[in-house]
Amino acid sequence: MIGSGGLGSPSLLYLAAAGVGTIGIIDFDVVDDSNLQRQVLFGVDEIGKPKVEAAKQRLEALNPHITIKVYNEQLTSQNALDIIRGYDVVADGTDNFPTRYLVNDACVLLGKPNVYGSIFQFEGQVSVFNYKDKDGVLGPNYRDLYPTPPPPGLVPSCAEGGVLGVLPGIIGSLQALEVIKVITGIGETLSGRFYIFDALNFESRTFKIKRNVANPLNGENPTIKELIDYEQFCGVKAVEKSIKEITAKELYELQVRGEDIQIIDVREPHEYEIANIGGELIPLATVSANADKIDRNKKVIVHCKMGGRSTKAIHELEEKFGFTNLYNLKGGILGWIDEVQPELTKY
Repeated sequence: MIGSGGLGSPSLLYLAAAGVGTIGIIDFDVVDDSNLQRQVLFGVDEIGKPKVEAAKQRLEALNPHITIKVYNEQLTSQNALDIIRGYDVVADGTDNFPTRYLVNDACVLLGKPNVYGSIFQFEGQVSVFNYKDKDGVLGPNYRDLYPTPPPPGLVPSCAEGGVLGVLPGIIGSLQALEVIKVITGIGETLSGRFYIFDALNFESRTFKIKRNVANPLNGENPTIKELIDYEQFCGVKAVEKSIKEITAKELYELQVRGEDIQIIDVREPHEYEIANIGGELIPLATVSANADKIDRNKKVIVHCKMGGRSTKAIHELEEKFGFTNLYNLKGGILGWIDEVQPELTKY
């Protein structure tokens, strides 16, 4: 399973419950409070933990008779073949184009079936790529459908566009279904078919797809013989760069020393009224419009409730306006309450 987030969570739960003997999970992220709306594999007790470790613990509690292997790292062109080579089926639960093309190409080069899922806002997609049927006929892969990615910025990410929380549960379950069909040989997989589900109108469509003779991987004249630089190919980063962080205790020490700092609170006004630490309120949705209010010449601490929204705010400010002096308050205001000011009203 590539990714243990929105799609990976339901898929992993059902695959483990079904008794799939060995399940590998690759994910380098940690559990954030903003994940819990859709990533049902995790709870509040796992916030801040590596997703693969939290997933392993949850799945082993569900079924202790299976083997869970975890890879707490990013899937890259350097490690993809080594990791995927040891498995019979790959389930793609990624949310960005560079990794999606990487997974597809690795599966084609290694001859592995790729159970694909994708979600955005109210729509989900499922298919089975690079699957060889009982007669030995090889089905299409992702590049037969999309030879090249869309222009950078044309398709928003889930983080930018959002997703209805129950949708990944539906699509992830369908992925688990297709994985089980591939493993057991029962029924007809979605190889050669592309399923689209519209959750808003509760409509579904299934399109027939076929292999493309111009496919650069396994068409008549293949030009791709090895994995490439997929971030360059897609024109976008697979993973946003890391940001600087500061703990609640470190922030308190700065205040005690009287250091000149600025605190920015990116929560909503009603949250600020319940509890605050005296920061300047600039809700996440208004950060770009208020960038001129943020000092560039001193250390600026950005916080929200638990750290998710402040992370997004810092990425936005760094990418759009070139800020280099922003620090995320680790654990947000709840971390501050736990470590520094327990008498502050929780919410």
